[in-house]
Amino acid sequence: MIDLRSDTITKPCDKMLKAMINATVGDDVYGEDQTVLELEQTIAKYFGMEKAMFFPSGTMANQTAIKLHTNPGDQVITHKYSHVYNYEGGGASFNSGVSFKLLDGQKGFFDSDQIIQAINPKNFYHSPMTKLVSLENTSNKGGGYCWDISEFEKIQKVCKENELGLHMDGARIWNSIIAMNNDPKIYGNFFDTISVCLSKGLGCPIGSVLVGKGKVMEKAIRIRKILGGGMRQVGYLAAAGLYALQNNINRLSDDHRRAKEIAKKFSSKDIVNKINSVETNIIIVELNKSVNKQQIINYFTNHNVIFDWYSMGVQKIRIVTHLDYTEKDHEDLMKIVDKL
Repeated sequence: MIDLRSDTITKPCDKMLKAMINATVGDDVYGEDQTVLELEQTIAKYFGMEKAMFFPSGTMANQTAIKLHTNPGDQVITHKYSHVYNYEGGGASFNSGVSFKLLDGQKGFFDSDQIIQAINPKNFYHSPMTKLVSLENTSNKGGGYCWDISEFEKIQKVCKENELGLHMDGARIWNSIIAMNNDPKIYGNFFDTISVCLSKGLGCPIGSVLVGKGKVMEKAIRIRKILGGGMRQVGYLAAAGLYALQNNINRLSDDHRRAKEIAKKFSSKDIVNKINSVETNIIIVELNKSVNKQQIINYFTNHNVIFDWYSMGVQKIRIVTHLDYTEKDHEDLMKIVDKL
């Protein structure tokens, strides 16, 4: 089976499993798991931040960040494609009591001028207080695109002038770092908090990390506890993260290359109306309106190929390359698409 639904479907390799089995662990609720502490310190240093905290999921890390920056009744500015709005079960309203001001923009991006227009006046008590700006890098629903770092300085300036927090949902920030050849510490210069996912692209079975400035992160452990994220001998999972950071970041360029080749192959087909210009590991194929999508699903299913058929829209297909998608799989898929 060639499974390209997501880069979350990967399984630990033998070396990662060995690192997990041999991990030194302790009770993390008491702050005594040395492997967790090492992972947190490593990621904080990687991004040039002061503090990091291990979470079981990216959603919990994002939800904690929103809670850190806001009070009930406040408003968060984000893109209409954002994960925190579309794919976290309405958690921001449930957990933090906040609403969203949604911005338009190609590829999941927006600019500082849009933020200025979206900020509610502080003295206008009829509207919610704007307290946080959240952006996503790479943009999943936007097609795996990477933010231009030059935009961060402008956005940060607006946030500081208006006393707004600035959060990055960096679930696939690793892909952006490789595709754009960025120094990770650049992100730490601009953002108050960043969530990063270890199970997207890096091959870990579970785990995300929220990294941020010390003052902002002071209450993170309390919020994680409230959300049910207190864990015990979790160093076995943190060890997978340490292995991934050391071994699985640079190889993301292979995922990006294969994704571009898949996009090129699909673009030659008459059934395709539009396809994104691939920057990282996400391909979004939009079929012509006249195409029977179920027939396409049946064709690939009969050839033991699975894509994400539904999350992007009625006539859209999402394809995501990843660590377990081998060169042999890639060659086989190219032939299958050729015969479509």
